[in-house]
Amino acid sequence: MVQRPDLPAGTDGKARGPVPGQGPGPDPEPVTEPYPGPCPGPYPDLSGATAGEVLGEYLSRQATEFLRSLRLHEESASRPESVSAAAEAVRLLRRSARRIGAVLQVYRPLTDTARADQLGAELAWLAGVLGRERMYEARLDRLLGALHRLSSAPSSGPGGTASGGTATATAAGTATGGGLGAGVARAGALLERQLTLARTRAHSAALQALGSARFHAVADAVAVLASEAPLADPAASATGERALRVLPPLAEQAHRRAAQAVEALPLTRARQSYNGEAFAHTLAVDGELDAAWNRVRLLVRLRRYAHEVIGQDDPALAAAGRALDRHRDAAEAAAAAAAAARTPRIAPTTAYALGVLHADQRHEVEAARFTFGRLWRPVLSAPLVAVDGTAPGAGPGTVPEGAVPETVPETVPGPVTGVERSGRGGG
Repeated sequence: MVQRPDLPAGTDGKARGPVPGQGPGPDPEPVTEPYPGPCPGPYPDLSGATAGEVLGEYLSRQATEFLRSLRLHEESASRPESVSAAAEAVRLLRRSARRIGAVLQVYRPLTDTARADQLGAELAWLAGVLGRERMYEARLDRLLGALHRLSSAPSSGPGGTASGGTATATAAGTATGGGLGAGVARAGALLERQLTLARTRAHSAALQALGSARFHAVADAVAVLASEAPLADPAASATGERALRVLPPLAEQAHRRAAQAVEALPLTRARQSYNGEAFAHTLAVDGELDAAWNRVRLLVRLRRYAHEVIGQDDPALAAAGRALDRHRDAAEAAAAAAAAARTPRIAPTTAYALGVLHADQRHEVEAARFTFGRLWRPVLSAPLVAVDGTAPGAGPGTVPEGAVPETVPETVPGPVTGVERSGRGGG
C-alpha cells in the first residue's frame, strides 16, 4: 500500500465518524449526507496499471463497502437498541451506492454500457428511497432549532420597531417570544405534524423497498460487481491502456461540466457579504435559482467522486460541497416553511412566525452561496495529473491539488456574464 501524499505518515485515509459526546450546537445545520473524508482504500498507482485495473479495483472496493453496510443493517434493524447503528448502516449504504453510480457515469466509455447504465439507475433509485427519512428528520430539526433561536431573540411584533432600546423593552420582547408570540408554538406544532407524517411515509417506503425483489436484484448485481466490474472489452475500448493516459481526461470532463454549471451562476453577487440586494432578490423570486444551484451541487459531487478514482482528494472541493449541501438544506427548509404557511385557516400569528422562519432560511441560503463563492475559485484552478505525470497549466495563480488557501479574498473580480446582468440563471 502506497502512502497517500495528501495525508500525514501513519494515517490510513479512512473515513472518520462523529466524535462521541459532541451533539449539535444551539443552531445546528443538518446536512443530509455528511462528508466523512477521503475515500477509504490505498492510493492508486496509475503509473503501471491499466485503466480497467484501476477502475475495477475502485468499484470492487465500493461494492464491498456496500455489502458490508447491508449486512450491518440486517443485523441491527431488528433490534430496537440498535437504531443508531441501523441509521449509520443506511448512510454508508447510500454513500457507496452514490459513488458506484457516479463512477459508472463518468467513466462510461470504459464500461459495458448496458450493465453499467442499468446498475447506475437502480442505485440512484435506492439511494433516493433510503435517504428521504433522514432528509425529513434533518429538515424538522433544522426548522425547530431555527424557530427556537428566533423566538429567543428580543424584537418587536410585526408592526412595531425593534426592541432593545431599554432593558424593559428587551425583557418584554424576550417574554413574548422575540416578538413572534404564541405563533412560535403553533408554527412548530404544524411543522412537526407535517414533517413527521412525511418522515413516517418515507420510513414505510424504505422498509418496503428493502424487502422488495427490486432491491434484492440490486444487491445481487453489487455482489457480482465486487468480483467482476462491468468493463468493456479491451479490444474495443481503452480499458487495456495505461490508466495515467485514459482516466485523467475523463475526470477532467467531469470537472469541466461542473465549472460550466458554476459559470452560469451569479457568483459575483453571491461573493458579497451582507448583500441586501441578493437577499431581496432571493425573497422576490422565492428560490428560482435553487434548481440551478442544486444541479451545481450534483456536478461538484460527481467531479469529486470521479477524482477519487485517480487518487485526488481535494479538501477545498469537499468544503465547497459542504457549502452546497447547506444551501440545499436551507432552501428546502424555506420551502417547507412556505408550504406550511399556505395551510388553510391558520392563525395570523402562526403565519407570521412561519414567514419569519422562511426569511431566516433564505438568509441561510445566501450565506451558503457566499461561502461557496469564496471557495470555488481555488478549486477551479486546481490542476489535474497529465499523461506525463506533470500538472498541466501550473504557474502563477494556480493552486496545487488538495491545497486550501490560508485566506480567501472577500470578492474575486471577474467578467460579468449575461446571467449576472439579468440576475437569473439557467439549469
